[in-house]
Amino acid sequence: MKHIVMLLPLVLAACNSGPNVTAKNASVEEVSNKVAAAAGSGNFISPGAWESKIVADIEIPNMDKIPAETVKAMKEKMQQGQTVTTCVTEEDVKSPKAGMFGGDKSCRYDHFTMAGGTIDAKMTCDRAGQKQVMTVKGTYSATSYHTEVKTEGAGGKFSATVDAKRTGQCTGKEQG
Repeated sequence: MKHIVMLLPLVLAACNSGPNVTAKNASVEEVSNKVAAAAGSGNFISPGAWESKIVADIEIPNMDKIPAETVKAMKEKMQQGQTVTTCVTEEDVKSPKAGMFGGDKSCRYDHFTMAGGTIDAKMTCDRAGQKQVMTVKGTYSATSYHTEVKTEGAGGKFSATVDAKRTGQCTGKEQG
């Protein structure tokens, strides 16, 4: 979940009404380079402290074998949400870090579109014959975003809603 929170503000580095970022059947590196190029052409996201609230749900194989009270407690905690504060620096905005767009060399974006305040992406990973699909859909501005993330594969299903907003300058006390 922390990876999602760290990923989203920087994925949104190509936000606002600026250039469109579009890719089909592209590697994580290709998408990263396109977003970095778009981010370098202007100030698309406001650097500073970002507060993100994540509300999630998970389904894993053999969940029925876990004690019911454990599953209930886990799901209740995920539904209450977790709030994380991260720092997006000027450097992050100008030059997003490699690998920031999730996945690894076993992953490819089926499609990735970020334009006009919306993001829509689908990435498929194949690790040792295990297929995993992740989708991201949402809206954004330079100071806030809302995304819905879904991942499905042999390891189960994960879904999360992330709502974030810029809260001011970085203080050095942020979690990431």
